[in-house]
Amino acid sequence: QVQLVETGGGLVQAGDSLRLSCAASGRTFSSYAMGWFRQAPGKEREFVAVIRGSGGSTYYADSVKGRFTISRDNAKNTVYLQMNSLKPEDTAVYYCAVRRSFYTDNYYKMRQYDYWGQGTQVTVSS
Repeated sequence: QVQLVETGGGLVQAGDSLRLSCAASGRTFSSYAMGWFRQAPGKEREFVAVIRGSGGSTYYADSVKGRFTISRDNAKNTVYLQMNSLKPEDTAVYYCAVRRSFYTDNYYKMRQYDYWGQGTQVTVSS
């Protein structure tokens, strides 16, 4: 059974940093794309970042580009999201997700992801 568990969320001040982790289990995910989405109160879930399994190419939402970095450790079946220069508008529940296929024209679409974690809360105070 596939399971994704996110950790690392918390309450921080604007300008601080946080590192989220997502540990995957149930199979080997080295060939899967692994990504992060977030959902703020009253808003739809949105794409944050994704890293491909092969080659490790990365893609980011414009809102986090230059501040967030996604990385992975295939030996640990884990994906990370380093978040720097956090802003109050980054406040959301952050979800880890993985997908078997990857296409550059739909990597940001939720329905293309096969497995999801339960989420971890990130709150940024001003």
